Amino acid sequence: MDHSVQAAPTTPLSKINRAGLILAFLLGLLDATSPAFPTPEAEAGPPFAVVVLGAILGVITIVAAVVAWRTARRGAIRLAAGARIISAVLALPAFFVDVPPWLKASVGVFVVLTVATVVMMLAPQHQPQPVTD
Repeated sequence: MDHSVQAAPTTPLSKINRAGLILAFLLGLLDATSPAFPTPEAEAGPPFAVVVLGAILGVITIVAAVVAWRTARRGAIRLAAGARIISAVLALPAFFVDVPPWLKASVGVFVVLTVATVVMMLAPQHQPQPVTD
């Protein structure tokens, strides 16, 4: 009797999906390294707890993006997208506090890039077309 577990069928990732996973991986790296550059005492910036949470989300993104790239599993793609969305939400308070304009602009670029990344990762994968004669 064969007790092996069958893997769920997957469809290949499209170029758009792969581009989104690359961007997610890079954003995850940015988040994961953020605790190495904490906000100086006299400057406005995110609390260290938010930076650490962002780093955790960055690591989750990196792992999920690598798994999604290797296996094309939709669950891994959704996990990476969810981590990116939460990371972007954590950055939104920068628009409502007194921080330098360059920081608000940076957060704006980060949020727009995150939205584009999530859309690209979650774009429908190409379904193989049946061969007809």
